[in-house]
Amino acid sequence: MTKSNKPSKGKSIDITLRDLAVPKKVPWSAFVLLIILYVITSFLTSKCATTMGSVQFLDKVIPYNAFAGVFTSLSNLCVMFLVLLFRKPGYIVSMIFLCVYQIPMLIINFMMRDNVNAVAGTFSNVFSVVAITIIYIMFKKDLKLQRRLHDQAVTDRLTKLPNRFACRELMERLIRKGEEFALVSIDITNFKSINDTMGHAFGDKVLIEVGNRWKELADSGKTGTNDFIGRLGGDEYAMIIRNYDSEEELLETIGSYKAELEKTITIEDCDYYISANFGYSEYPAEGESTNELLSGANAAMHETGRSGTTSILKFSNESFKIDRTMEIERKIRLALENDTIFFNLQPQYDISHRLRGFEALARMKDENGEFISPAEFIPVAEKTGLVDRIDAAVFRKAAKFLSEVLDEKIDSHLTISTNVSVRHLMKNNFLDETREIIEEYQIPADRIEIEITESIMIDSTEKALSVINELKNMGIKIAIDDFGTGYSSLSYLNSLPSDMLKIDKSFIDVMNDSESTKEYVAMIISIGHILHLEVISEGVESPEQIETLRKVGCDYIQGYVWGRPMSPEDAMTLALEA
Repeated sequence: MTKSNKPSKGKSIDITLRDLAVPKKVPWSAFVLLIILYVITSFLTSKCATTMGSVQFLDKVIPYNAFAGVFTSLSNLCVMFLVLLFRKPGYIVSMIFLCVYQIPMLIINFMMRDNVNAVAGTFSNVFSVVAITIIYIMFKKDLKLQRRLHDQAVTDRLTKLPNRFACRELMERLIRKGEEFALVSIDITNFKSINDTMGHAFGDKVLIEVGNRWKELADSGKTGTNDFIGRLGGDEYAMIIRNYDSEEELLETIGSYKAELEKTITIEDCDYYISANFGYSEYPAEGESTNELLSGANAAMHETGRSGTTSILKFSNESFKIDRTMEIERKIRLALENDTIFFNLQPQYDISHRLRGFEALARMKDENGEFISPAEFIPVAEKTGLVDRIDAAVFRKAAKFLSEVLDEKIDSHLTISTNVSVRHLMKNNFLDETREIIEEYQIPADRIEIEITESIMIDSTEKALSVINELKNMGIKIAIDDFGTGYSSLSYLNSLPSDMLKIDKSFIDVMNDSESTKEYVAMIISIGHILHLEVISEGVESPEQIETLRKVGCDYIQGYVWGRPMSPEDAMTLALEA
């Protein structure tokens, strides 16, 4: 790669962002052309105004001086286009033409030669001066507003670094220009543990410090390359590197950012040692579009995390297979777009084998009709932020199923349980979305049960309680899913306005292996009953497990022993027969 421009010291990232905000420039050849046209039309105006005689057109005799107004209008158009297309340079040149040359010449013609036509020309040019001045002032204000709005659109609010949109915009501009560059995807390792142990506010301070360090290094020009740093979201960053001579120099630049990151970070008198995985791809060698480059860099980054042998890795079409995570994400997006996410229903029974209801479980097939396991697509959906859309699709279809059951059997007391992710529950429109579904299908709110996990209390206790209380006010039941596997706290459990505890399958699997595990399950059930909650055990697969759960006072059973997940059609038959 040939270095075209050495990085300038100071604020290279801010300069690049500002360049992105500036509209595409009109070529200076157009500037010269407009000036030439202005000079020609001005000359013709003067010539027509002072030339005696006439020309015949369509049996009409038109004096030459009549054309002076036409050429005056054309010359005024030229100066207006100069201001519109070239702003300040165009305005300065136009004001010189009009105020220094054109208007004085017209005044001289009127005063010295008694040319009355010069009066109209003078006023026309004065009006042109006023018009182009207004245009220039308005465009100047508009440009400032555009830049301010653009800055807000391309800046990450937390770190003040460029965001995902800015990175994509820069890459697309470089690709259009055919300028070579490298895209580096960066993922902070084990950042989730900082959030979980120290809280999100502390984690934000770490992200800000990382961003400040990298921005300072990029602006300093110490790497010798032109570097652009952005935050894509969460603990993921991106770097666009230009003007390097060799891959060795590129690796040295990436290594500089790696070394800067690994220096001790001290926040609130606590020292932290941060590391990251770096994956990169080059344009045009590893991709000719923004999406290809992002996919390649992300694949390389994820591979560094999996292999653990290196923290900087280049994408290679030969050595990399298609990253399964990205492929699953693509399939999820396609399924959501085509509304092909479907659901199965697993029956829930009381301990006497009477049907209580069903849990709606998300299911998915790809475009070829091949089934994709929930164990594979749900984690990808959670990671990519698509899980809330899956939740919503399943919730809506489950509500439609319940409505159809009630149409056939109006006295049914069936309950439909549906899973809601933390991300979905915390969305500002979640409550409105829930009300809309209930009203659309005219179903009783007390026939709906929303399953949440204990981790809801980690992310935002106050907001979580507010949303859950509002759901309870609507009449919806709340179940705490996978109890005992996550953030188990009796104080939080007591404050949650819930109705049901779900004991995770992992405890049921080993329940009969020892007396201690059996007592542990019995203790969970006792805690639930003390807090006036009903308890359901999921993943029950044998009559022996049912008998143990009956003895320790479990209220409900869900598992293969009494019912596997089934299609809505089979579930309808079961519901009507119950």
